[in-house]
Amino acid sequence: MLPRAAEQDGSADRSAEMPRRVGFPGSRPSSGLHADLYELTMLYGFLRTGIAGRRAAFEVFFRENPFGNGFTIAAGLERALAFLGALRFSADDLAFLRGTGLFPDGGFLDALRRFRFQGDVDAVPEGTLVFPHEPVLQVRGTLFEAQLVETAVLNAIGYASLVATKASRVVRAARGRPVFEFGARRAQEARAALEGARAAIIGGCAATSYALAGRRYGLPLSGTHAHSWVLSFPSELEAFRAYAASYPDNLILLVDTYDVVGSGVPSAIAVFTEVRARQGRLGRHGVRIDSGDLAELSRAARAMLDAAGFPDATVVASNELDETVIAELDRQGARIDAYGVGTRLITAYDHPALGCVYKLVAVEEGGRWVPRLKRSENPAKVTTPGCKRVLRFTDRQTGRATLDLLLHADEAAPTQPFEAFHPLYTWKRRVVRDADAQDLLQPVMRGGEPVADLPPVARIAERARRGQEAFGQDVTRLLNPAEYHVDLSPRLWETRMALLRAAERTVRGGG
Repeated sequence: MLPRAAEQDGSADRSAEMPRRVGFPGSRPSSGLHADLYELTMLYGFLRTGIAGRRAAFEVFFRENPFGNGFTIAAGLERALAFLGALRFSADDLAFLRGTGLFPDGGFLDALRRFRFQGDVDAVPEGTLVFPHEPVLQVRGTLFEAQLVETAVLNAIGYASLVATKASRVVRAARGRPVFEFGARRAQEARAALEGARAAIIGGCAATSYALAGRRYGLPLSGTHAHSWVLSFPSELEAFRAYAASYPDNLILLVDTYDVVGSGVPSAIAVFTEVRARQGRLGRHGVRIDSGDLAELSRAARAMLDAAGFPDATVVASNELDETVIAELDRQGARIDAYGVGTRLITAYDHPALGCVYKLVAVEEGGRWVPRLKRSENPAKVTTPGCKRVLRFTDRQTGRATLDLLLHADEAAPTQPFEAFHPLYTWKRRVVRDADAQDLLQPVMRGGEPVADLPPVARIAERARRGQEAFGQDVTRLLNPAEYHVDLSPRLWETRMALLRAAERTVRGGG
């Protein structure tokens, strides 16, 4: 249960410290068919109408934080970049497209055969706290290449950010007690298990049970045995003794196969006593409870372990846990030292999709970027036009983040003090003075090639932890968090309003 297995030879620890490169030559190809059909039909149309080579800018953002949370943790960038760097159309892919009958112009399939992503990507570093309506990732390239990657990029960013945010909620509810990610067997499929485990560590989990994630990403592993181990022996006591023979220094015993208080904990205490007498010491040891009244059973187990002379024994709880259940167990006075959280974490049980969108925000005409805006009857769905930068202002006195400001990409940071206002509710205003400004969007790919090493997961998780500390409790509390200010510069706001007025004239027939 405790993160022990990954420490046996130190290999996982070493890999956790190594930066990673993505999109390198020879990486496993990503299928170009990882796309929705409309992306392919638009590519065909772009080619047929002669505008496939026109450069365009797309942005990834979301419209609301999940789980009623006050923020979202950006994740999934490594997977997105790996996909872009390895995107190919195989002979089988092309044969399938030919067979649909939708693409009679053979020049289209030839273009796909030669396709390599050669666009530019800027992104918010993984582990950064982000908020609705601000770009998390920006793709600039030809319409042909930038439109094609929509589905894959949204998959990568949306799922990982969702799980990382859920994990942070569970970890905050645990109030300093370690949380272990147990969700691989309940994930929707193998890739979700892998990327979900990585995202859970970014969100603050101490370890994962999923061995492949440990190898692939250098994550700490956690796990001991299941009920089937106990049922494989004539008695609980014999099962525990047999396990202790293999792992005397990592002895977390599952005690609810029969009866936690009547059998499980007494048998565990007997084995702890035997191991200590035999070795003269006792390494990591404890019990895990996976069913029943976790609050009552944990209190009983704690009392029995203490009375038997094992005050350092860990009491671990699992079984359909999430932040709400953990907070309630804490309220009930449970004596739990660590938590194993699976289904409700890996599946983002109560908010199964982040709702990321991928919108065109500008096209290049005559060597300059011309903003584009999507109009909607729903004000929340009106996009913010143009290539942008995102500045985060942090108060120099308190160290707290106070405002994120969206500006045109070529726009300088405002001179302080300045007043910012909400783009929809303009009477909501905030004055910023004596604050440091940080550009959130950073270059990560140029011409289809990565331009920087990506940090190891441990460093990303540390960024997420420190990021949460940089925001006040009003934003990070689990229930009814305050809305963090994400505002537009006056110039960007005027651009948005001018395009809305132009769209309105078009709707009314005014040209």
